[in-house]
Amino acid sequence: MSVPGERKLQILQTLAEMLEMPAAEKITTASLAARLQVSEAALYRHFASKAQMFEGLIEFIEQSVFGLINKITSSQESGIAQLEAITKVLLGFAETNPGMTRVLIGDALVNENDRLQARITQLHDRLEATLRQSLRIAVTQAETTVDANIAANMLLCIVIGKWQQFAKSGFKRLPNADFAGLWLVLRTAI
Repeated sequence: MSVPGERKLQILQTLAEMLEMPAAEKITTASLAARLQVSEAALYRHFASKAQMFEGLIEFIEQSVFGLINKITSSQESGIAQLEAITKVLLGFAETNPGMTRVLIGDALVNENDRLQARITQLHDRLEATLRQSLRIAVTQAETTVDANIAANMLLCIVIGKWQQFAKSGFKRLPNADFAGLWLVLRTAI
């Protein structure tokens, strides 16, 4: 007998794996069911819609990323150290989870329910707010004098750009490649 939720998790993992295909076509419930060797009806016993499946992936991303960020902000006092660690975590998460990267950039959500893209936009806004808070800490600690709003937006744009490069390169251009050099350039800007 399977543990409750085990099949649901298997469906989400398979969906994420399918998103890792560099030349992935639009994923249908039929193709997902075929990959799992179950009927489409079996999928709908666990999820009311494909949009709900993508929402499950977004929830996983939010829990994982913000869980890591919370550990960073509670263990690092320096605002600049927080920024560096958060940036590295955001790039590393994408590198470790290529299929999730396609969700993070909205690529996997094209032609899906509009609320999914709105949810990703909200996630990006939360990330920017987190970066802004670390920048404000850095300003109060006299580690920088930049405008926190502008610098947070710039950092988020760079992270999203690195995610885009990773996905569009067929997951070959690793987001964290030469992070030390990237951070050196970013640090001079902030």
